[in-house]
Amino acid sequence: MKSIIEGLLFASGDEGLDAKQLAEVMELDLYLIRDLLKDMRTEFKRKGRGIQIVEVAGAYQLTTLAEHAPYFERLAYTPSRSSLSQAALETLSIVAYKQPITRVEIEEIRGVKCDRALATLTGKDLIAEVGRADAVGRPILYGTSKQFLEYFGLGSILELPDSTSFQGNFDLEEETRMLFDRLGGDQKQLTLEDVNDGHDGHDGHDGHE
Repeated sequence: MKSIIEGLLFASGDEGLDAKQLAEVMELDLYLIRDLLKDMRTEFKRKGRGIQIVEVAGAYQLTTLAEHAPYFERLAYTPSRSSLSQAALETLSIVAYKQPITRVEIEEIRGVKCDRALATLTGKDLIAEVGRADAVGRPILYGTSKQFLEYFGLGSILELPDSTSFQGNFDLEEETRMLFDRLGGDQKQLTLEDVNDGHDGHDGHDGHE
């Protein structure tokens, strides 16, 4: 049962699950679920696991440990991981054109899970949490960040290419192409070096023509 709970929490990502949801999915007593979660939290800590179960606003989530933060930062800035994948580019495009938007809504458009892409984009400060949706579980709403606007040289999201795409059908391939054509030339990957250039006051177009 603990193994199933761990898997369910992993699959739920940053939205997590509350005890009632876990009880319904597993068809178990609510009090038993709470006891299992309590045991798991103790076991994870005792065994020195690299993840922990935390409760945020009534929802349980799997998270990393705060004391390991320096290693995650080092990983995020590893040169081999500096460029965005196609999945991250598409996810960024969806967030840019459809914000505010939840993870589930993004996945409905892409047709696949996007937890890793969202984590990458959040880690690079290109998107940020902008609120909570008025829905079951109060899922996180994502939007583009100030750094995103600075990098692409935009005054606001209304200046995105073909901003009418906020309404009507969404052509993922076309919207992604239009957005990243702003990089210029044949450059189709946004790199960490590019993002850092944005912090130095450079235009998003510099070095890409």
